[in-house]
Amino acid sequence: MRLKLLSASVVFLLAACDQGGAAPAASATPQVGVVTLKAEPVTLLIQLPGRTTAVRTAQVRPQVSGVIQKILFTEGGEVKEGQPLYQIDPATYKAAYDKALATWQNDATVVKRYQPLAAAHAISQQTYDDAVAAAREAQADVETAKVNLDYTLVKAPISGHISRSLYTAGALVTDGQTDYLATITQLDPIYVDVSESSTDLLRLRRALASGKIEKVGDNTAAVGLTLEDNSKYGAEGKLAFSEVNVDTTTGTVVLRAVFPNPNSELLPGMYVHASFPQGIQQQGILLPQEAIMHDTKGQPYVYVVKSDNTIEQRSISTGEMVKAEWLVTGGLQEGEKVVVNNLQSVHAGTKVTTTAANTNDTPDANAVSLSMTDSAAQ
Repeated sequence: MRLKLLSASVVFLLAACDQGGAAPAASATPQVGVVTLKAEPVTLLIQLPGRTTAVRTAQVRPQVSGVIQKILFTEGGEVKEGQPLYQIDPATYKAAYDKALATWQNDATVVKRYQPLAAAHAISQQTYDDAVAAAREAQADVETAKVNLDYTLVKAPISGHISRSLYTAGALVTDGQTDYLATITQLDPIYVDVSESSTDLLRLRRALASGKIEKVGDNTAAVGLTLEDNSKYGAEGKLAFSEVNVDTTTGTVVLRAVFPNPNSELLPGMYVHASFPQGIQQQGILLPQEAIMHDTKGQPYVYVVKSDNTIEQRSISTGEMVKAEWLVTGGLQEGEKVVVNNLQSVHAGTKVTTTAANTNDTPDANAVSLSMTDSAAQ
């Protein structure tokens, strides 16, 4: 009886082992999304922080002394060049003008009377010359009095936005005073001043001289602008000039760009980032950001699909990023396939099938932003 039970147990265990120990089915070959690398011209940009600066700023000051009778503008509004802003009491200046005019008219009459007498030698030539000189002096006094009378109406020296008035009607102002009455700021166009490292400037010039990158043509040398809230400014600017002197304290060179500002969106003193075109790399390779991983030492690497559809892990070097893509500076060649999707399913030596990758936002233009320092990966 015991022998029969033992035999039955052995048969049961063998059957169980036969069922549970069956070899697992071969795993399916993973499918990965890849991009095929393409070398194409890439515009190199350098992003630099800076400040906006008004093209013109004028301080409105009195050029004669007197009491302000009227303020003729709206504070914070737009004014035009030559527009009246303040009326200073003109009474004393009008009286001075009338007096100078009367004196000049009298002296002119004397000259007119003396002219035939001098021609007939009825009076000396000296007497006639003194009368002519007095008339000319009186005429100059009239012109001076007229200028001072005109200055009682303070006008805008430039067009632009005017500030609040620092003086009210009834206040006494004087010619040559240190305080200004108001300020006028021209906002359209507007300057953006940034500082570029002299070291980076030297590196760029050497790269241009060696032919590694080509100079950007005037027709593509537009300057982009990023505002304080990281939004893009709607209009492009143009590089106005670059200083020829290096600041010995900071080791930088000032660059200035001019931007249109019809809606006064840019205000003087705003902190911005300007993207300046530096050159064109004719054989630039861009790689989606999600394709790049880093090892324990921080070295970037990618998975490359070889011709036999197996995975190769390859270290690369990168430059800077534009939107969702990196500029590859070493380790990859045009035509190679790099894994972008389903990276977690593969490793070196894995056999895969490939399909076109789904990448993030594609850049609007092949433009790479260079920082002030090289990438640590290079």
